[in-house]
Amino acid sequence: MSDTLHAREKGNGRETLVLLHGFGGHWMDWYDIQPDLARDARVLAYDLPGHARSLDHPAAGSASGMAKAILADLDQRGIARVHVAGFSMGGAVATLMALRAPDRVASLTLLAPGGFGPDISEDRLKNLASPGSTDGLRAAVNALGAPGFDMPTKNIAALAATRSLPGQEAKLVEIVGKIAKDGKQGEIPRDSLATLAMPVTVVWGTDDPVLPFSQSEGLPESFQLVVLPGIGHMLPEEARKSVIHAIRTTMRRAT
Repeated sequence: MSDTLHAREKGNGRETLVLLHGFGGHWMDWYDIQPDLARDARVLAYDLPGHARSLDHPAAGSASGMAKAILADLDQRGIARVHVAGFSMGGAVATLMALRAPDRVASLTLLAPGGFGPDISEDRLKNLASPGSTDGLRAAVNALGAPGFDMPTKNIAALAATRSLPGQEAKLVEIVGKIAKDGKQGEIPRDSLATLAMPVTVVWGTDDPVLPFSQSEGLPESFQLVVLPGIGHMLPEEARKSVIHAIRTTMRRAT
């Protein structure tokens, strides 16, 4: 196993932004978002442990372990403080980073984050982990969005390339078994969230079939909630401009 994490880096601004993808994804989930944000900041788009070029990292499967791994990688890069944006499972990892090291996280933008409620579509994640074919992968990805969502072919091709890596599908199946059991996931307590003093924005689509929109209820008063009517779970693709705006706005609130 390797304890090295892969991240694609763009930009050289004064602030550093970390982008964390969702389960079964990779850094290219931010392909159409990172360049825009890199106009204002240094932006690191990670492959999370157990995914793509970070496939063999030992922290795969535990959101808490992944949070520690990202913080350790930032130490190795000599980066003391960052803004963090996380999608789905990456949102849970981002939140745990902020809870573990609040002095190191300047702001949080959470896109349909994991861990904010008990319910999760385990069957959809299993289909995403081991789709069986490129057509099956497309069907599994499209099932994560709102009705009628169709993931662009370039994104499917990139995901299919990662699925062809030796051990990738087996690792994703293993991770599903750790993060989702009987349609339930681990929860981050609301009272823990309330301790976060940095600017936090939560973005959620009302038609999310993976993590129900109802999990956006009861957030701490200091959190800003952005509601996207008619949007499903795949926020980076379904609502790219809204995602970019939310990240930028949240970062500005911290300065």
